[in-house]
Amino acid sequence: MVNQHPVVLDRVFAALADPTRRALLERLEAQDGLSVSELAKPLPISLPAVMKHLDVLEGAGLVARRKIGRSVTCSLTAAPMEDAMAWLARYQRFWTESLDRLARLVEKAP
Repeated sequence: MVNQHPVVLDRVFAALADPTRRALLERLEAQDGLSVSELAKPLPISLPAVMKHLDVLEGAGLVARRKIGRSVTCSLTAAPMEDAMAWLARYQRFWTESLDRLARLVEKAP
């Protein structure tokens, strides 16, 4: 079993559960190093709400913030997502093998 740090995985999956946070990650994936205000522009929520979402993403290790003068820039961090993908891959293999066994049984049935 892939035994990643359970608390880290919990935080990653909790952070990914929200569509606003996923949208923030998608924007950073497309253009890394955006300022908080640039990230907030297209969203229909307030700047303080965006900051709270960034707090969750940063707490999960998915985003790193860096202050340069008066501007705070955000960048994507891949390691926690890679850990989550490794955890999911194990279950993908399990379900693929289980469904393959089921298909073989159904094909053999009279």
